[in-house]
Amino acid sequence: MLTVSVKWQKELFPKVEIDTSQSPYVFKCQLHDLTGVPPERQKIMVKGGLLKDDANWATLGVKEGQKLMMMGTADEIVKTPEKGPVFMEDLPEEEQMVAMGHTAGLFNLGNTCYMNSTVQCLHSVPELKSALVSYPSQKSSELDHSSHMLTAATRELFNELDKSVQPVAPMQFWMVLRKKYPQFGQLHNGVYMQQDAEECWTQLLYTLSQSLRSPSFSSENPDTIKALFGIELVSRVHCQESGEESSETESVYSLKCHISQEVNHLHEGLKHGLKSELEKASPCLGRSAIYLKESRINALPRYLTVQFVRFFWKRESNQKAKILRKVDYPLQLDVYDFCSDDLCKKLEAPRQILRDEEGKKAGLKAKEKTSGSKDNDVKMTDVERPSNESGESSKPTSQEGGPTDKKSHLTGIYDLVAVLTHKGRSADSGHYVAWVKQESGKWIEFDDDNPVPQREEDITKLSGGGDWHMAYICMYKARTVPK
Repeated sequence: MLTVSVKWQKELFPKVEIDTSQSPYVFKCQLHDLTGVPPERQKIMVKGGLLKDDANWATLGVKEGQKLMMMGTADEIVKTPEKGPVFMEDLPEEEQMVAMGHTAGLFNLGNTCYMNSTVQCLHSVPELKSALVSYPSQKSSELDHSSHMLTAATRELFNELDKSVQPVAPMQFWMVLRKKYPQFGQLHNGVYMQQDAEECWTQLLYTLSQSLRSPSFSSENPDTIKALFGIELVSRVHCQESGEESSETESVYSLKCHISQEVNHLHEGLKHGLKSELEKASPCLGRSAIYLKESRINALPRYLTVQFVRFFWKRESNQKAKILRKVDYPLQLDVYDFCSDDLCKKLEAPRQILRDEEGKKAGLKAKEKTSGSKDNDVKMTDVERPSNESGESSKPTSQEGGPTDKKSHLTGIYDLVAVLTHKGRSADSGHYVAWVKQESGKWIEFDDDNPVPQREEDITKLSGGGDWHMAYICMYKARTVPK
């Protein structure tokens, strides 16, 4: 690590750190944050000429405290004409993106697409952003330093994305993430390795759950992350051989879609994911036995996350392999069939209200409320989208059966709002991209620092079956009805 000063126009930036284990391009991304000059426009004078993106710091002779000169002009946002009608398609692409409500892209700092795509998906959750805005800069005594630093870095990165039109270099966030979770700092031949986006997603949510649960942070909602993303499962564990049976409850942040030859659709994969076999000691038999674990959803979150289990360990090659099988997923997901009897009863009335609302919109007379049993409950998978796109109250809704928003009920119906995809045949390589729905209803593909508008009908085509991008994580937002 070196510390230099950088002179640009009339400004001097003292104590700019250079991570000499990274390429000069990463250093240019830092200067972009400071000056607004994109890396491709920067001309930085070093011994022997201009600094090249692929140069080796060890051979450049840059010394501690050295003063570097940079030339280049910062980007300016093109202003729309004051007079005359302006159509969206006539605007510069940058302004089209702003009009659609999208935020900036993120520079790839060297195999960091797994991190960038995770950040873009989670950044789309307004309730999470609101919780982070309220997060104090002063660390509480109950929280370890690295968790506090990562939470604060997440808050600052979200803030940068909200304020910026140009791509952002997530340098501080990445450095803190590696310090908190060293596996994301693994090197191979001096280059940072590609990592698993699902691991990054899970670790980041775990850290935020610890920070945002701190008593000194919030007494109103003691578990923000659980309310937003937590899924409570109740499981029946039984052994056919001995007849033993028990039940257990656990909280997870995602449902698993297991993929096999029989799985063609997300619904089938989720059904497989809620059943598993485990081997454990049987007190009755006095030895190990096989137990079947069958789980049901007992409490739902505001945002339902589904992970497609596409990666598995291949013993013969001693590496992670990828299941390329095509698995379709819907824009609207109904999880009623996966819920416990208790939760189904709680969902009956809200689902009937939603049916009545949809009936009125279709010009039909609202039906009398039915018993809503599992056998006669009307499927909600294909109901029309409410006029406000997602049909929910603008305020956060927590879990059914847990701390809930007093102004809305969950229905068990969810709308797709983000997809994180992986392209490539290996978990240790390939490329991750985030596809995020904006408040306007439009979709944006965030390919690192290159955001591109997409059509909704193309989002469900990311279902696999080849070498193109395929869904690895899907995030759905709950439809709710007023109480």
